[in-house]
Amino acid sequence: MKKISFVTLGCKTNQFESAAMSEAVRKEGFQVVAAGEAADVCVINTCTVTARTDAESRRLIRRALRQNPAARIVVTGCYAQIAAEEIRTMPGVALVIGNTEKRELVELLRELGDEQRIKVTDISLVRETGPLILETFAEHTRAFLQVQNGCDARCSYCIVPHVRGPSRSVQLDDALNGIRTFARQGFREVVLTGIHLGAFGLDLAPPTSLLELLSAADRENLVPRLRLGSIEPTEIPDPLIRLIAGGRTICPHLHIPLQNGDDDVLAAMNRPYSSGFFRQLVEKLVAAAPAICLGTDIIAGFPGETEEAFERGYRFLEALPLAYFHVFPFSPRQGTPAATMPNRVPAPLIKQRAEALRTLSARKKLAYAESFLGKELQVLIQQTRNDGNRQGLSRNYLSVSIPDCNAPVNAEVTVRVTGATAELLTGFVVG
Repeated sequence: MKKISFVTLGCKTNQFESAAMSEAVRKEGFQVVAAGEAADVCVINTCTVTARTDAESRRLIRRALRQNPAARIVVTGCYAQIAAEEIRTMPGVALVIGNTEKRELVELLRELGDEQRIKVTDISLVRETGPLILETFAEHTRAFLQVQNGCDARCSYCIVPHVRGPSRSVQLDDALNGIRTFARQGFREVVLTGIHLGAFGLDLAPPTSLLELLSAADRENLVPRLRLGSIEPTEIPDPLIRLIAGGRTICPHLHIPLQNGDDDVLAAMNRPYSSGFFRQLVEKLVAAAPAICLGTDIIAGFPGETEEAFERGYRFLEALPLAYFHVFPFSPRQGTPAATMPNRVPAPLIKQRAEALRTLSARKKLAYAESFLGKELQVLIQQTRNDGNRQGLSRNYLSVSIPDCNAPVNAEVTVRVTGATAELLTGFVVG
């Protein structure tokens, strides 16, 4: 029996695809071992969202060879999609495959000979996607289901459309069956993911929508908790807000990438909305679901971001009822318009601005957590901590530690919150 390991860099979509590949090879008789353990094949699922992730992808390839000098190194993912010839020159690499070829991994491993091989489809020509079959998932209580791939947007800083191809959706029935499969496996929560999740269904014939998928899943009560991955601001219509506020299964948690709080910078980023539009959206969401957890992505130091623009964006974020930010210092990605834009912000200043935004996010996160003191939350038990306490996740994405709790992992319990930090609530089971 051959041993195979997987290392994954990047987004939830990559995590899902690695899990699907892992399950597929296990069914064919491979023994999947942890990264770093002795293996005959090492699969590196890469990311290319910035120049830094390119470098990290190369580092992981070199480390895999160092840990397993006799192993066959297989490189896939977004960096492989765009830089196959560059990866070909790296010592130890036996196979380079693109994102489309991930579903062919078992067959490609069977055909793997002594000669190096590259198989990377021109992903810009791919127009359909099928479901990656995944019947189990390592996290035990939450599962990720990929229902969409690719992106038709052209944000000036982003390489993703070039490495993931055009937007394409899993058929509606296949997506619903994916949720049912996870529910049969015992998962209490399913997270729907995609590269451009809000575009789900628009490419199908006849077209459908994310709202239709969520409405059907909620109506049939397919799984106790259904959570959305990242969704664009322009793809949250009023009926979806009402469904989140009044549905049985949709978790009151949205991650909505803003990227910057200044309108001039948003225009340079080629983002199709204004700060005013984003503010109105957030206000509508909070009015409909006051306890909702709203997170966002922010890029610090985008080319042309003046001190005045940064201050405007900072004040804008400070005033919004957001629970947290993911802050990314701008890193130019070769092949994107932003990489050649003038008026670059000096690296030390980018670092300073990113730190200021992270500090603001920490304040927001603590304030949001403290707003639940004395209140009750539904918590899905995920693990037993080193201190013996159970720990779980609330529907609105808060981690909760529960002393003296005997509920099993994967049970959902009602917890009254008694303590709060930015990272962890504490409380006791009621009822």
